[in-house]
Amino acid sequence: MIRLTAPNRQGTDSNKWRRYAPDVLPLWVADMDFAADPRITDAIRARLDHGVLGYGRASDAQRETLVRAMKRDHDWTIQPEWLVFLPGVEPGFNMALSAFTKPGGGAMEDLPVYAPLRAAPGNWGLDLHEVWQSHDGDRWTSDAGEMEEAARVSDAMLLCNPQNPTGRVYTRDELEFRAELCLRHDMVLISDEIHCGLVLDGRRHIPIASLSPEIAARSVTLMAASKTWNVPGLKTAFAIVPDADMRARFEASKKGMVDSVNILGLAGMTAAYDQCTDWREAAREQLTANRDLLVRRLAELIPGAHMHPAEAGFLAWIDFRDLALPKPAADFFLETARVALSGGTDFGTGLEGWARLNYGCTPDLLDEAVRRMAQALQDHGEKA
Repeated sequence: MIRLTAPNRQGTDSNKWRRYAPDVLPLWVADMDFAADPRITDAIRARLDHGVLGYGRASDAQRETLVRAMKRDHDWTIQPEWLVFLPGVEPGFNMALSAFTKPGGGAMEDLPVYAPLRAAPGNWGLDLHEVWQSHDGDRWTSDAGEMEEAARVSDAMLLCNPQNPTGRVYTRDELEFRAELCLRHDMVLISDEIHCGLVLDGRRHIPIASLSPEIAARSVTLMAASKTWNVPGLKTAFAIVPDADMRARFEASKKGMVDSVNILGLAGMTAAYDQCTDWREAAREQLTANRDLLVRRLAELIPGAHMHPAEAGFLAWIDFRDLALPKPAADFFLETARVALSGGTDFGTGLEGWARLNYGCTPDLLDEAVRRMAQALQDHGEKA
């Protein structure tokens, strides 16, 4: 039986734990506190034991591991040559925009969305056409009419599935509608699917490019082991680009700015996809328990905070607006509770009353954070 462990990260090189003072509980960046599967570190150690750390690239065997994983996990048959290895998903969607759009064009995406993806169109002189999600009482959705309007003036669709920060896992019908928009309006589809390994509650992730050969032929799908197996520091990801001409243009867009992948990252990523599905299942179970704990504790201690349970991942998108806080929610809780959240305005304008909380931590730390936040609110009420 796999048991997740959470070593003390204070005093290490962790961005998550070094950004704030030692008395702050860091629940902000999308980085879990769980130690990697030992089979991943063993694979890295074995590669180190070879002793020569020269330039490298993915082997045929490593490519075949990902081919098998896509079939096993998503019932998606891909070819080894479709894979392009990258040091991260963020370089990948920026490369795709650089390769397949021109300044003055447009790109559409659902908001709120995490900051690098929201900023990417502006990096390449594109107008961002926002389609704002709303909650229908059951899940976060985007209006079909608004999506149609955005598609008419866009050259690319940026998709984040599972969605960050709302935690949505898009249904087949929703994905088919987005694919149809791309085909009808001649848009390139750039799909960030980095959280796809952590779908919860028995859901199954559907890569949008797997829906048909037509949508695959105009798609760039971006994935990594980094979120699922908590190895983001390995800086290793991959794109799946089925069309040969698109793949050549995508590769050419590196332009000396995007380097090759670290050979130790390749070793760790291969082990993750090949050997560590049981660790992934243990992580899903722990994250489901943490998510449900957070829902319960917010209802008990901060009933004015509203959270719709995520369908994937370890990020909670929380609405604090009913609390009428005197400043943005993340700022308030950092200053008064010493709990660091990601501020709502990182994900879109006008979201000061929202914050994103990372529950990829121990249950004790999560409970302590909610208790601190509740106490801060009580103290604030007594002073008001």
